[in-house]
Amino acid sequence: MDTNTHRLSTPLTEEKIKKLKAGDMVYLSGTIYGARDAAHRRITDAIRNGRSIPIELKDNTIFYVGPSPTPPGKKSGSIGPTTSARMDDLTEPLLKKGLRAMIGKGRRSERIKELLKICRSVYLISIGGISAYLSTKVKEIKTTAYSDLGAEAIYEIKVKDFPLFVAYDIYGGDIFDSALLKE
Repeated sequence: MDTNTHRLSTPLTEEKIKKLKAGDMVYLSGTIYGARDAAHRRITDAIRNGRSIPIELKDNTIFYVGPSPTPPGKKSGSIGPTTSARMDDLTEPLLKKGLRAMIGKGRRSERIKELLKICRSVYLISIGGISAYLSTKVKEIKTTAYSDLGAEAIYEIKVKDFPLFVAYDIYGGDIFDSALLKE
């Protein structure tokens, strides 16, 4: 597989992500938002009903995560990706509002892959099982919205050199495609 390494900072614009190809390594720095199923349901419900949402989606990145409590003396508890497919039915309204990137683990539906091409967004993956290591890349984390949801609240997370792979690019490239893996 012919891959490249990129260092990117948020916000992620179309200009920044157009050079990314499935299989590339990305070290991401800046602010990302952590949100899982319950927060996605609230956001999509608000969008569908014309209500305001608590975070700006345009050119932003959402990490599918429910962070562990922060131990004393640390900036973050373990912080690993959750299975992204659980958000597939809730993703389209966010993409249409300009969400530029999503971080999670595992494959997504064919519909999501098509929407990523249409909306010019990318899906990035993190390796499961390294959540303690990923916590060392977190510089700050705080609850931003929906605090009543506990671990499923929306978190603002500041990261430095957060290691990721491009799973689906804006051109339809797919890291899970067996032809890509054989290169």
